[in-house]
Amino acid sequence: MPYTLKVNGKMQTVDVEADTPLLWVLRDTIGLVGTKYGCGVGMCGACTVHLDGVAVRGCQTRISTVGTKAITTIEGVGATELGAKVQKAWIDHDVIQCGYCQAGQIMSATALLEQNPKPSDADIDNAMSGNLCRCGTYTRIRSAIKVAAGMKGEA
Repeated sequence: MPYTLKVNGKMQTVDVEADTPLLWVLRDTIGLVGTKYGCGVGMCGACTVHLDGVAVRGCQTRISTVGTKAITTIEGVGATELGAKVQKAWIDHDVIQCGYCQAGQIMSATALLEQNPKPSDADIDNAMSGNLCRCGTYTRIRSAIKVAAGMKGEA
């Protein structure tokens, strides 16, 4: 079935089954491979993308439910002022180790700061709790979020 999607500001038409996960549409059909497959059940956060600015798990979001919502992926988030700040903070704080989870981490952090520009530690922990990092860079993630928010950068 054909679907017309707005992905990173560009209109894309895809022909996929209604129950196809958004993750696979982005990766396999459109070719945006920055969004990662982690667990497949929405628990790790590696597949996080934005639908109208809200962080969602791409592996659990069926293409038929997207409708006219704007999709933003890791490839497009840096085009926004806030997304660019988050990405810069990630680099400046050496958050990335293996890097596998970081696209999802950045997408969740950006969605948090869109909703709450000055989050407390508890707000950060709550918003990021669904994103797992096997390398354990959680304190650097919190610091980077605070820097991107213009707050003190130490956890």
